Amino acid sequence: MRLRGKAESLENPLSSGILIDTSILVEYSKRRHIEKLVGSNISVITLLEFLRYFKDERKRRELKELLEALFNVVDMDNDVLLTYCDLYNKLKERGEMIDDADLIIASSAIAKDLILWTGNFKHFERLEKFGLKLKRD
Repeated sequence: MRLRGKAESLENPLSSGILIDTSILVEYSKRRHIEKLVGSNISVITLLEFLRYFKDERKRRELKELLEALFNVVDMDNDVLLTYCDLYNKLKERGEMIDDADLIIASSAIAKDLILWTGNFKHFERLEKFGLKLKRD
């Protein structure tokens, strides 16, 4: 992943109210357009999911530092944890469980009042009734 110029000089066409899902980060990275996402938010889970595919530890560390410089990383603080627990219990009662990583990403968006931009609507659509806002293109 390479960026042209310094991150500070890049214009961000997106609102800071966007949480970028792993699918979007990977897509933009492959197309070498990641600079269009700079200044947005990513979940700590998205950071982890993106970095786990790089086997070289040095490269993984460099990418981690770069991503942390380019994006606001939403950590799993108390708001996210409590939102996750609430969603988990509601979904379990309904028999509508989803993958933990996706549930943490959705919880991050809900807890921080961010719009989740994802390419995997099937994973997240059922959470709209619980307050998840999705960016649709």
